[in-house]
Amino acid sequence: MGVMLQAFYWDCPRAENCEHQWWTFIKSRLPAIAQVGFTALWLPPVNKAASWKSMGYDPYDYSDLGDFDQKGGVPTWFGSKVELLDLIESAHALGLQVYADLVFNHNSGADAQEANPIDGESRWTKFSPKSDKFPRDWKCFHPSQYETWDGATFGDMPDLCHRTPFVYTELINYARWLLEEIGFDGFRYDMVKGYGGWMVRSIQELRALRDDSSFKPYAVGECWDSERTISDWLDEANAWSDNPVGAFDFPLRWRLRDLCDTYGFSLRSLADRGVLMWDRPEAAVTFVENHDVVRDSPINNDKLLAYAVILTHEGYPCVFWQDYFNWSLAQPDNQSGIDALVKVHEQNAAGPTQVLFAGDDLYIMQRSGAGDQSGLVFVLNNRATWNGTWVQTRWNNTRLVPAAWRGRDDLGTPQQKWTNESGWVELWAAPRGYAVHVPA
Repeated sequence: MGVMLQAFYWDCPRAENCEHQWWTFIKSRLPAIAQVGFTALWLPPVNKAASWKSMGYDPYDYSDLGDFDQKGGVPTWFGSKVELLDLIESAHALGLQVYADLVFNHNSGADAQEANPIDGESRWTKFSPKSDKFPRDWKCFHPSQYETWDGATFGDMPDLCHRTPFVYTELINYARWLLEEIGFDGFRYDMVKGYGGWMVRSIQELRALRDDSSFKPYAVGECWDSERTISDWLDEANAWSDNPVGAFDFPLRWRLRDLCDTYGFSLRSLADRGVLMWDRPEAAVTFVENHDVVRDSPINNDKLLAYAVILTHEGYPCVFWQDYFNWSLAQPDNQSGIDALVKVHEQNAAGPTQVLFAGDDLYIMQRSGAGDQSGLVFVLNNRATWNGTWVQTRWNNTRLVPAAWRGRDDLGTPQQKWTNESGWVELWAAPRGYAVHVPA
C-alpha cells in the first residue's frame, strides 16, 4: 500500500512560523518526500473552524477552505483554498495521493444559541456559514427527532445527528465534493466512535468521478480503543462494502511505546496477537506517533526501533511529520533512519510474515516477498550488547545484504551473510538496535 506521511502536527503553523501558509510549506517539501518513497499525505482538516487559528477539529463551515472572511479572517490556519488546490495538484504530479481529515462527529463556533424543544436545553446550534452550504439548527444535532443519542460526544461541542436526512445528505455531498472537485484521494475519519459505521460505509461506497472515470476513495478510521472494539467497528463499517475502510492500530502503538520506553520489555510480546498488524493486517494502519498521542503519551527513547517494526511488518505504515523533519529521524545520508526503512518497505517488505525467533531480548521475522519486492529478514535486539542466533529462512544458498540498521551506542554495520543449502543463517543486530537483511 505504500507509506503515508502525516503532514502536520499540533499547532504546526505557529511552531514553524507558517501561520496561514502551511499548504505552501508542505508543497516546498514535496519533491524530497516523493523521492524518499512516500506514497501519500494525510492533511489536517481543511475547512474553516471556530477560529481561523484552529487546527480544524472544531468545524464551523465545511465548504470554506480559506476563501470566505469569517471566524477571524479569510484563510484557514493552513492557508487559502487556492494554495490547497495547488498543493494537491503538485502532490499528484509527483505520484503522491492526498487524504483529507473528516471531522463529522461534532461542530463548533455557532452563531447563536437556540432551545432544543426535545429536552428544553439551550445550545449553540445555529450555524449560518458564509459559504451558504450546510446551514444548521437544532434539528441537525442530538437530541433530534430522528435520534436522541449516538453513544459518544466530544467535549461540549454540539453533536451532529447523522440519522437526520439533511445532515446525512450534506455530509455525503461534502465528501463527494472533496473527491471530485478539490482532488482528494481518500479520507481519515476523526473520532469514528461518535457515529455509526454505516455513515462511513455510505461514503466509501461512493463512486467518485475524476477525468471521466470512477475511483474508490481510500479511508482509515480513528477508533481509539482496544483491538476488540476496533475490530467490531471495522465489521460494522465494512459490512457488505466493496471498498473497506482501515483503522489505526492503537493497540500496536501502545506495545511499541513499551518496546521503546519500558525496561525489560520482552520481545516475545511483538509476536502476540491482539493487534491489527497480526489479526487484520489488510486493515491495519500502523503508526508510532500522531498529533494526539505525542502530546499525551509520547515515546521518549529509541523511537527508531518502533519505526523499524512498522516499516518492515504488514499493514499500511504512517510516519509522523514531527519525527521525520523536526526531530531528525529521517537521516537521509545513512542507513540508520526512517529514509532507509521507507526504501526497504517499498522495495522489499511484501508477502506473508513468519516469525523465525521470538525471545525476551531477540526477535527475528521474515517477509517472503511478492512480485518485484524481494522480501526481507528483520532482526530486533533488546540487549545492551550485540545479539543474534541461527534461523531458517526461505532462501537457500542466498546472500543476505544489510539494507537498514541501527544500534543505540554502536552504529557498526551488520555483516553480509550467506544462507546454506537449507536456508539456515546466523543473523545479528547491534545493542538496542535492529538490522534488516534483503536477498541479493
